[in-house]
Amino acid sequence: MNTQQGSELFNAIVAAPFGAMGIRTEEGRLRELVYLPPHYQEKAPQDACAEQAAQQVLRYFDDADFRFELPLFEAGSDFQRRVWDTICAIPRGSTRTYGQIAKLLESHPRAVGQACGANWFPLVIPCHRVTAAGGLGGFASSDDEHGFTLTVKRWLLRHEGALPTDVPWQQQSIFP
Repeated sequence: MNTQQGSELFNAIVAAPFGAMGIRTEEGRLRELVYLPPHYQEKAPQDACAEQAAQQVLRYFDDADFRFELPLFEAGSDFQRRVWDTICAIPRGSTRTYGQIAKLLESHPRAVGQACGANWFPLVIPCHRVTAAGGLGGFASSDDEHGFTLTVKRWLLRHEGALPTDVPWQQQSIFP
């Protein structure tokens, strides 16, 4: 049994190229996906939904074109769900800026950024495809250029073909 502090919050933890993904389920639906640093150990799925989510997350890591089909717990405000729906329409290998999405939704870039930061289902709702007008922007409510979450964002964008592949993802400090 994995007794690592924090792992009890998750119904499964799967290894990821950048660390791990924590999976939380509730009432047979996905409740949350969480980017976890590398020190988290894998945890076997505790229920059928966690098993399904774990399998699909791993498939995405193998194939950036994989499309998630998971029962999602209802989350977010009406505005957040509008932002998330718009983000889901961004094709793999492409990005949009906070400003582009804000203009489309007749809103403001900061509000779009806040909705991205409130995303309960990263990967499924690919907020990593949203960038600032002049660079990478923040990610998962962080804008620490050398922090863990922006390292994750760089890996995801490279995995999907939206960042150059000739620079190791660990060393990419800005969005070209």
